[in-house]
This record gives sequence, structure tokens and C-alpha cells, in this order.
Amino acid sequence: MNFLEEVILKEGQALSDQVLKVDSFLNHQIDPQVMQKVGQEFARLYRSEGITKVLTIESSGIAPSVMAGLELGVPVVFARKRKSLTQNGDLLTAKVYSFTKEEENEISVSKKWLKAGEKVLVIDDFLAHGEAALGLANLVEEAGAEVAGFGIVIEKSFQSGREKLLKKGYRVESLARVASLSNGSITFTRNGQEAWSL
Repeated sequence: MNFLEEVILKEGQALSDQVLKVDSFLNHQIDPQVMQKVGQEFARLYRSEGITKVLTIESSGIAPSVMAGLELGVPVVFARKRKSLTQNGDLLTAKVYSFTKEEENEISVSKKWLKAGEKVLVIDDFLAHGEAALGLANLVEEAGAEVAGFGIVIEKSFQSGREKLLKKGYRVESLARVASLSNGSITFTRNGQEAWSL
């Protein structure tokens, strides 16, 4: 069992067979020590890829992305879900549907911060249906940059996100892969094999 799986078993809560609550260390309150380890692991996995930028989406992806950016020595950019008064019209945009919030958002990044030729590591807190990940990949490709891969803190392996990303040829590295949240029990998987739960 890895460090993140231990934290999830200790502090996470299966609210339903679809929803994992991790607001004690990731989605509401942030545990800097856990996020530091997450960032170090993403950096280890992608250090040889020549990453020039880390991209995420506000807000829960920011903490792990900043830690990974710090380890890799590269800037971090986050896509906004709502336009700010400081953003001018020179934006890269993509539409993203949130199954958790049951709403569609237009995410955006200034073209100033995402340039052609960059190698981008995309990081997000969860991978479920893959909508946010694909939206972020669209922003990268619209900029003329390259998606080096995805760093996912927690993957819900029982949903279709990984399959969608792999089908498009993307590299996907998830630090914890949840096989099931049935009956209030959190079960993890490695290499398609279910293992250890609580």
C-alpha cells in the first residue's frame, strides 16, 4: 500500500458507490505534507520528460500542481472556471461537464501562459469520466503545446476516464486507483487487480 492509499483509508469516506470524500486533505482542507509527497511522486514519474509547465484546473488541482511544479522547477498554470475581470479576450477555452456538480463550465487560460512548443504535465485531483482532463488537454493542444502526460491524485477506476485518455494515446499516472466504493468500503486496484480495502 502506498502513502496516499493509507491516507485515503484513514481519512477518506465513501459517501456513495460513486462519491469519495477527501476534504480533510485535498478538496477543502489541504494537508501540505501529503501534497508535498504527491508533488514529489509526480516529479519522479515525469522528471525525464522535459516538462516546461504544469497545468491544472481550479481549485482542488492547485495544491498538488504547485508541489509538482516546485519539484520540477517549472511554473504552474490553472484554468479558470469563471472569467476574471483581469482576463482579456486572448484566451484558450474549452467546455467541461462536471458530473459531481451536474453543470457545464467553460474553462479558460490566457494564451500568455501556455505557448506553442511547451511540454505540459496536466495534473488533477480526481479522474472519473475524464471530462476535465480532456478539456485541459484541449487547451494544451489549442496552444500548440504537447501533453506530456497526466498526473492524477485519485482515479476512480470503475469509471471511464482512464480508458478515454489512453484511447487518445495519453500517458496516465494515478497515485491511487479506487476500484470500488460499494457498501461504504474503499477498495484499491493495481494493474487491474482488486486489493486491500477498508
